[in-house]
Amino acid sequence: MVVCGDDGLAHRLAAELCTVYREQVTLVVPPTARVAPRPVVGRTRAATILDRVSAAVNRAAGNGDPATTDRTGPGAGAGVGAGTGNDRTAAPGVAPHGERLLEAGEATEAVLAEAGVERAAALALVYDDDETNIRAALTARRLNPRLRLVLRLYNRRLGQHIEELLDRAAALATGDNADEGVDGVDGFGASTTVLSDADTAAPALAATAVAGTTKVVQTDGLMLRAVERPPGHTSQGPGRGLCTLALLSATTNDPAGADGSEGSGERGPQLLPDERAVAEATGRGSIVLDTVRYAGPALPAGRSGGGPLGAVGAFRSLFSRRLRWSLAGLVGCVFALAVAQMVTTGEHPLGATYTTLLDLFAINDPATEGSDSRKVLQLLSGLMGLLLLPVLLAAVLEALGTFRSGSAFRKPPRGLSGHVVLLGLGKIGTRVLARLRELHIPVVCVEADPEARGLAEARRLRVPVVLGDVTQEGVLEAAKINRAHALLAVTSSDTTNLEAGLYARSVRPDLRVVLRLYDDDFATAVYRTLRAAHPHALTRSRSVTHLAAPAFAGAMMGRQILGAIPVERRVLLFAAVEVRGHPRLEGRTVAEAFSAGAWRVLALDTATDPAERAGGPAAGSGLIWDLPPTYVLRAEDRVVLAATRRGLAELLGRRTRSTS
Repeated sequence: MVVCGDDGLAHRLAAELCTVYREQVTLVVPPTARVAPRPVVGRTRAATILDRVSAAVNRAAGNGDPATTDRTGPGAGAGVGAGTGNDRTAAPGVAPHGERLLEAGEATEAVLAEAGVERAAALALVYDDDETNIRAALTARRLNPRLRLVLRLYNRRLGQHIEELLDRAAALATGDNADEGVDGVDGFGASTTVLSDADTAAPALAATAVAGTTKVVQTDGLMLRAVERPPGHTSQGPGRGLCTLALLSATTNDPAGADGSEGSGERGPQLLPDERAVAEATGRGSIVLDTVRYAGPALPAGRSGGGPLGAVGAFRSLFSRRLRWSLAGLVGCVFALAVAQMVTTGEHPLGATYTTLLDLFAINDPATEGSDSRKVLQLLSGLMGLLLLPVLLAAVLEALGTFRSGSAFRKPPRGLSGHVVLLGLGKIGTRVLARLRELHIPVVCVEADPEARGLAEARRLRVPVVLGDVTQEGVLEAAKINRAHALLAVTSSDTTNLEAGLYARSVRPDLRVVLRLYDDDFATAVYRTLRAAHPHALTRSRSVTHLAAPAFAGAMMGRQILGAIPVERRVLLFAAVEVRGHPRLEGRTVAEAFSAGAWRVLALDTATDPAERAGGPAAGSGLIWDLPPTYVLRAEDRVVLAATRRGLAELLGRRTRSTS
């Protein structure tokens, strides 16, 4: 395996392949990545802030949790740097996890050849720049047509075209059928997979920030929905057609307890438990596969909303609330005058309305010969006309101002409350913003860079934006942080995210805080410290590389990873797998193929067309989800399964490795 990248995802992916899948890996990174990587500097500065907070918490409590003290005490610098900072002190050419290390500024043809791409089974290109990844992918496909490629691209539409182009190029170079694919060097095909760390991490970040902990995996029209049930529902079972995916940590609400990581022991979260473990679980919440359905591509909604309330929404966005009430009041008065005209004169309703409008615009003859009531109505209509003139003028000026400021950012409304404050509109922030708006969650964005890529998306979605440095006083107040429901800090700087979270907690001790942090060990330390300081407030710290690396590693192994959901500080993967060649699945019943804590068969793909199977488990694939436990898996079957990272590595280890 060859991994090329210039940030933390490359290191995390290489470690995942070495430690979980036991693969031989060559890691290609720029020389500066081993000297002064940008995320490590931010993490070190943030660790200093966390040290002070942790010391204050320990002094206030009068005692300390040994595990917490080890991570946040004076030795935090060494602990936080494990796996990242220690890379700088490794032996030349060898990284701490055992991968071969090759330093190069860019994955050129010479560098790829030196890395052994001609003999490699898979290549991951995870540079932060899309153009760099595409250029290297084209070169690698020419060097080795049977190479499996995994690309990190932010542009999803371009990624679909790149997948088709590289797969067709591989088929033509090897003389195989372009529709059937290429048999790769390890027998798993030379597929091209385009992934985005932003798309992988955004659902988890958005789900943590909003009320509830619903987890959704959506890919190629297939939607898997898992819900978190409180401890009281655990004994009731998952119900027909559903299954329990995980049992949550027994110390989730204990400030000094385990934090739900892989090293939490027996009281930590249990992934894919068996029926006995579910029945014996007391005082634990559970994550249950609740809904499986097909969702076609969402149609982009226009500015008017595209529905029956589109005109109303456009009218509301064009005029202010005061002006709308003024217009409504004048219309009501005119209607009342028309009714009075009809009653007093006995005219037809249309005639009475017409006469009232003439009086309103002062173009009717004076009612000198009319009755007293007619004269009074004419005077009142003229008065209404005088009041209508400034209102119409204000409407014209306000409409022109709205059109003129259509390209400007909206300000947070005065009475806004219960919203999510999203800090950072980079790659991750833009995807999280789109996800929150899909869930109809009110959002206020805070961004320091006026050229950030997510500002255009915020303008299109008409989301309020506060431009300013969050570390400056008054910026979070402008975003109405005191009335917000949650703070979601997803900038690329750990220092900024941590400082914003600490300040927001000082303003609102009960605020839900979700922080994006670079290193997962440091994220764990932040999580435990903030939870100890504020035991009654929800705190979550997430590492994007930790959430994205399992999906990239699974794709490098030749598996179609559908998605992943976080379970506290662990990850549960969903994958589509061919049964043929896997003795743990082939010829076994669904019940026998289940391995507690490792993998579980969820569905059977009944599609017979290879082209449909190559396109993923879409709506036309005929997936059967309520499989009987006695169903025997055949070699020609294709199943969708849930698995842990190590379980997937054990089940789907490369066959050439096992037969050599």
